[in-house]
Amino acid sequence: MKAHLFWEKNKNRILTMLTILVNIAFVSLFFDFYYDLNDDVMMKDIMSGVYTGTPDGHNMQTLYILGVVISFCYRLCGSIPWYGLFLFLCQMISLYLVGVRCMDFCRKTWTKIGNMLFLSSFLWGVFLSHQTAIQYTVTAAVMASAAIFLFMTTKRGLTVKQFVLCNVPSIVLVILAYQLRTEMLLLVFPLICLAGLFRWLEEEHFFQKENLGKYGITIGIILTGMLFSRLLDFAAYGSEDWQRFLTFFEKRTEVYDYHYEVLTSGEHAEYLESIGLNGAQQELLANYNFGLDESIDEQVLTKIATYAKENTTGTKFSVERLLEKTKLYVYRTLHSEDAPYNYMVLAGYLCVVILGIQAALTDKERKGRWKFVWELVLLGIFRTILWMYVLLMGRDPVRITHSLYLAEFAVLLGMLCIQMKKVGKEWTGYIPYILLTGVFVCYLPHSIATTFDDQEAREEVNAGCLAIAQYCREHPDSFYFEDVYSTVGFSRKIFADTDNRLTNYDIMGGWMCKSPLYYEKLKQFGMDTMEEALLRQENVYFIMDMGEEGNNTGWVQAYYAGKGISVSIEAVDTICDEYMVFQVVEQE
Repeated sequence: MKAHLFWEKNKNRILTMLTILVNIAFVSLFFDFYYDLNDDVMMKDIMSGVYTGTPDGHNMQTLYILGVVISFCYRLCGSIPWYGLFLFLCQMISLYLVGVRCMDFCRKTWTKIGNMLFLSSFLWGVFLSHQTAIQYTVTAAVMASAAIFLFMTTKRGLTVKQFVLCNVPSIVLVILAYQLRTEMLLLVFPLICLAGLFRWLEEEHFFQKENLGKYGITIGIILTGMLFSRLLDFAAYGSEDWQRFLTFFEKRTEVYDYHYEVLTSGEHAEYLESIGLNGAQQELLANYNFGLDESIDEQVLTKIATYAKENTTGTKFSVERLLEKTKLYVYRTLHSEDAPYNYMVLAGYLCVVILGIQAALTDKERKGRWKFVWELVLLGIFRTILWMYVLLMGRDPVRITHSLYLAEFAVLLGMLCIQMKKVGKEWTGYIPYILLTGVFVCYLPHSIATTFDDQEAREEVNAGCLAIAQYCREHPDSFYFEDVYSTVGFSRKIFADTDNRLTNYDIMGGWMCKSPLYYEKLKQFGMDTMEEALLRQENVYFIMDMGEEGNNTGWVQAYYAGKGISVSIEAVDTICDEYMVFQVVEQE
């Protein structure tokens, strides 16, 4: 009897948990789990102690409060891949919470089985690539999307206390997503607000004091959590050294992400020369190896960023640019470049219309029957503004566009569940589920094939980087600087090679270069600057790939020549017949 009661009370949670676990088990049989980009690898290295020898929360990408918690976990047990495990669990717990809530709208056994198929087909047909190649930006979007759906589908008729307690998962997910990837949470925040508005409109009396308390307290807790997280972050990066680096970081991001042509086109060489950058220094900026030159600091990058804003088309607004991006927006919405995400969202709009009409025709109260129409229009306006912003800024990688699709789909799915409840027990209310599952299943073979291809490509790219890492471990008394573009394409497996000892190598540029942690790492090996270490210390080398046309190390010689120092570049070793180890030798 007790077992039966336990099952009846928890069957939705149990069925959803089994669905998630079975899918994870099958995915792990065929695929490995990777950090999607080297950015996540660097964040892991900082928080785990690989970078400086001591776990540290200053990873520059997450807010400090989250970074310090993860770094503390590495201090407790460094052999556990805490950061990757955190990202993975955030994704799976978010999907679990969505799955359980969907189960609550499925009254019959066959509909619950259908929901399990819906969730499984989504994982394999849509989300597989992001599940096996995990990235913190997408993970933040997954949490925000789950929060949107959970908030929209909160039960009606709750007291203020019950409403707030019921939305604790949503509150936690939003604040955690803000800490993980602030920019992504802020990008989708308009959709979070829109979801809140749609849910508010489901209340009996819109401006009733109790309703104002429900939504006011909930949004107040979220905003307070975000503010507290940001204030702690300001305090953690409040020192003079960190403040200087934050300026350097911001301007470097601005130049490389939006105005890179200033460094590479040659059209702006005269200006760069006028601010004291000779040809060799300009090449260091172009090939991202700016760590070699200490004079390239936050002041230099601020000048370049200011100049770029005024003299390049980059992010400048114009009617021609607006029309161009509008055409691109329409194309991206309707064509297969973003499939299956765009088709999932388009199918979501269609399903809301189908079920909305059915709900309107069966609504006995005849109150707000066609509300879904203007809600869809409003959602379309919001998504257009967000997409045009992203396109006009020129930053539309899949980790951002897919994230926008996920958040938008969460709103649509919330609308569907609300309408399903209005339709009642009629089986036709589940037609949208069937249609969406069909879309997911259609893309399942493509999703699996592309994920296999992606993992093979990662293995090929990573082979060289793993060989470099192994070579450096075998030479612990030396230190190695890596040419950025020779090694920048790597990623790492999350649950393999969890050796978190201090490494004796670093890239010659990148987003942590010239940070306080970067100089702390140099001091660990008796170095003050990269320039002096390569020139004066016999146990310091740099690594480059051989390239199709042989070794091109002229930029190193040109840099030192610009300082009035004549050097030769001597090859001292090779790594897996792909990379060359070089030493800088000063000429008499």
